[in-house]
Amino acid sequence: MVLNWIWIAFFAIAFLMAAGRTIFYGDMAVWSEIMNSSFSQAAYAFEISLGLTGVLTLWLGIMKIGEKGGVIEFFGRLISPFFSRLFPGIPKGHPAMGAIFMNISANMLGLDNAATPMGLRAMQEMQSLNKQKDTATDAMIMFLVLNSSGLCLIPISIMMYRAQGGAANPTDIFIPILIATAIATIVGLTALCIKQRIRMDRVIWSWLCGIAAVVGIAVWLLSRLPADKMEVYSTFAANVILFSVIISFILAGIRKHINVYDTFIEGAKDGFKTAVMIIPYLVAILVGIGMFRASGALDAFTGWVESGIGALGLDTRWVGALPTMLMKPLSGSGSCAMMLDVMKENGADAFVSRVAAAVRGSTDTTFYILAVYFGSVGVMKTRYAAGYALLADITGAVAAVIVAYFFFG
Repeated sequence: MVLNWIWIAFFAIAFLMAAGRTIFYGDMAVWSEIMNSSFSQAAYAFEISLGLTGVLTLWLGIMKIGEKGGVIEFFGRLISPFFSRLFPGIPKGHPAMGAIFMNISANMLGLDNAATPMGLRAMQEMQSLNKQKDTATDAMIMFLVLNSSGLCLIPISIMMYRAQGGAANPTDIFIPILIATAIATIVGLTALCIKQRIRMDRVIWSWLCGIAAVVGIAVWLLSRLPADKMEVYSTFAANVILFSVIISFILAGIRKHINVYDTFIEGAKDGFKTAVMIIPYLVAILVGIGMFRASGALDAFTGWVESGIGALGLDTRWVGALPTMLMKPLSGSGSCAMMLDVMKENGADAFVSRVAAAVRGSTDTTFYILAVYFGSVGVMKTRYAAGYALLADITGAVAAVIVAYFFFG
């Protein structure tokens, strides 16, 4: 229901903004810009789906090998004490547990191309337990909020963009991003546990402390590396782990005496079907976002916020990162473009550029995740998923600004 009204708001605000620009400023070109944006965004949605087809085919095939080889079940048992509390609706030992673990692990390593197929597999497994196929379950919502909070130990792409932008130390944003995304994850998880009446017992707190310890160790280890080597070693570690996962799945399949190749093909066939299924959901979300942005509503809101903060006598240096902050839940490529624009206008080492980078890495792209994951299993009624995912987004963005002031202000 929340997502429905947000989607309607994109079009309504875009129309009102365009009408205002025409009536008060005589701007008639805005209508063409909005409609051109709708066409380009629709085409872009198809391109995304087409680009995902190959990746989905690969990883759903690999996941099928892991499933029949018993690896997914093994991971499910490994994290069962923690996940059985977060996902009480999923039976112990169910394949969904292993797929959820693999997805979250890939996200933490910054491996988006691997995380998405694993997440789609997790949604399909959870949908098999769903008695109301068009309505999101509590487990699905928990999974989506964990994805939206975007806990990532290695923000490789952002460090790469800073290096390309001429930053003196491209990795100086690493620790602020890690702190902000950890805060967003813990707040989103805790709030959802309260909503779903999940008791925060000793096991959950132990795992949360363990996650905090992993974040702390990662910060300590990577901060000790030379600045010019951090990105190299981070990329190396992530890809070695990913390839090791593939090899372990294949070896497990051989150990179980299954035909690994045929099993891969069996799982890979689902990749094309899934990619086609998500096209309408991506078109709906991306067209709404594109028209909202083309109308000038985003720029107008940023200007109002800056004026209001300035009138209160508060520091406005961070406001230049607000477009990145507002675009982040809506579009990954859009928020990336906003961040790069800030870096281009102000320099990669400017305070506002560092804030934009911290915001960009603090959470994941909420509405893209909702559209792709719910769309892949035909869930139309998302209940309170959008609201709690946005809570994680807002928390991450605010934390990113505060942490940026602490480190760079």
